[in-house]
Amino acid sequence: MSAWVGTVIDAVYVVAVLVFILGLKAMSSPETARRGIVYAGGAMLAAVVAILFSPGISNFALIAVGVIVGGGIGWYWARVVQMTAMPQMVAIFNGMGGGAAAAIAGVVLLSSLTNSADTGLSLAGAVIGSTSIAGSVIAFLKLQGWMRQKPVVLPARQPVNLAVLAFGVGFGVYAAATVQPFYLLPFFVLLLLYGILLTLPIGGADMPVIISLFNALTGIAVALDGFALVNGPLGDAGYAMVIAGVLVGAAGSLLTVLMARAMNRSIGNVIFGAFGAAEETGVEVTGSLKPIDVDDAASMMEYANQVIVAPGYGMAVAQAQQRVKELADVLESKGVPVKFAIHPVAGRMPGHMNVLLAEAGIDYDKLLDRDEANPEFAHTDVVLVIGANDVVNPAARRVGSPLQGMPILDVDQAKNVIVIKRGQGKGFAGIENDLFYKDNCRMLYGDAQQVVGKLVQSLKRAA
Repeated sequence: MSAWVGTVIDAVYVVAVLVFILGLKAMSSPETARRGIVYAGGAMLAAVVAILFSPGISNFALIAVGVIVGGGIGWYWARVVQMTAMPQMVAIFNGMGGGAAAAIAGVVLLSSLTNSADTGLSLAGAVIGSTSIAGSVIAFLKLQGWMRQKPVVLPARQPVNLAVLAFGVGFGVYAAATVQPFYLLPFFVLLLLYGILLTLPIGGADMPVIISLFNALTGIAVALDGFALVNGPLGDAGYAMVIAGVLVGAAGSLLTVLMARAMNRSIGNVIFGAFGAAEETGVEVTGSLKPIDVDDAASMMEYANQVIVAPGYGMAVAQAQQRVKELADVLESKGVPVKFAIHPVAGRMPGHMNVLLAEAGIDYDKLLDRDEANPEFAHTDVVLVIGANDVVNPAARRVGSPLQGMPILDVDQAKNVIVIKRGQGKGFAGIENDLFYKDNCRMLYGDAQQVVGKLVQSLKRAA
């Protein structure tokens, strides 16, 4: 390879890093997120093309097959997936990244067991990548509804998990110390098992955090693999992996911390606390559930000084975001301002509610985060809660509640609250919602899409 080709490849990597960073920055705002995704995708494409011109790259036919098959599956899935199913798609794609990192680490280990420096990095990448893919698969199955979404708590889970991890790592270290590749098999099997056991006790309420965490772990695993490759014949590919892995790992780690902070819990508590495994008992909620019919609810909103909509995962399941947009348009045509209060963990992944509402064409400036929305509630006539539960539960202010300290949307401070809900079940945390029993709260039971549609029709008839 001539010197100028190497210089061009290095320059492409530098530009790709800068564009990656610009893309990540753009993704922090709903208004520029689409542009950020395009930037990051373009940077990744440029880095991949540059790698193909690096020395030591061969088997181009096999690479082409992988790109066509993998790219085709990804393109098709992204085209047909519903926005409500986006969390599980993100989870499984994160897992595929972790699986790829684990597979690369396995190949490097098989060829470099005698190189202690590369072996240590590859072992670390294999541990993290294997944990990520196994955990992401469990997260996908829970989000897809193919297995129980509530925490699955096994007896003595912490000692068992620790033993599985220790034995798995031990097999890897033994394989490296004795240069016996056979022991890599139990190494990978036990690490995959550890990822499964780690994720089983994590319930639906914590899915936004765990998805973000596995995303970060995938990035870290890729970066470690890249460091291991830098000293080999595929050094240029290693540099690209380090760059991409570090950026993904850093962004994912920061997002994980922010999501855990939004629930006022530590990351350790999210991972090991089995939140939602046991329902709250021994607490008597005063008051009663007070139903309301569609026409009365529509009248309350029609004459309100302001309506704030607090969406939750129930809105996503019912695919009611388009109906919600119609409701907002009808109310605003009658002179009633409408805003939307978005809790950071209201959906099943970070930004889930923002994406759904943006897809329906709702203006970004109407979306308020929790800190912006909470001062508004006390001056609002009607808050419409659609499919949200734990994130609006005043029990978070009650000493001794499992939700104690969790920052919530203070919707109970509004003059009137209308809750659209399928039934009288509890949220993912298994805790009775104090809001539903308050004097200013009314329950409007039914499928969110159908109920909001009826509200729209009632408001139109009133015109």
